[in-house]
Amino acid sequence: MTRLARWLLVVVVVLASVGAGIGAWALTRDTGSKLPEISAYTHGRTVRVGPFVYCNVMNLNECQSPQTQGELSVNDRDPVQLSVPAAIGRAPWRLLRVYEDERNSTTTIYRPDTELAVTIPTVDPQRGKLTGVVVQLLTLVQDPSGELRDAPHAEWSVRLVWP
Repeated sequence: MTRLARWLLVVVVVLASVGAGIGAWALTRDTGSKLPEISAYTHGRTVRVGPFVYCNVMNLNECQSPQTQGELSVNDRDPVQLSVPAAIGRAPWRLLRVYEDERNSTTTIYRPDTELAVTIPTVDPQRGKLTGVVVQLLTLVQDPSGELRDAPHAEWSVRLVWP
């Protein structure tokens, strides 16, 4: 191989590498800042919602607070089908079900990689009408007394509207 051929080959490889790098950057530049969304579906209608608050898991004082809240019309016949993306489901997450009397609210914690969708009846025989659902991403924190407890570092909220 002549010296000119080797030089041309090096130029082609460098240009191809630069092109691949620019292409990868162009494809991923907007996805890094997009926060996960949850979705809720009932009676033929879906709502997708971003987080109400989203904090850095390593520094819970560093937060984005878009205060986004979804709204979904419900009835007593059709359950709500809640879906979370893998970005949420691969971590421990908590589902809060809020009822008319908030003292009757319930909490379920899902272990990582176990659930991406949950079906929730809109009426509970003991608790009454469901008025909202909240999804929280959890992290362990140490409280002032030294005890470890879970705390949300991100939260999504859907308000349920009754006719």
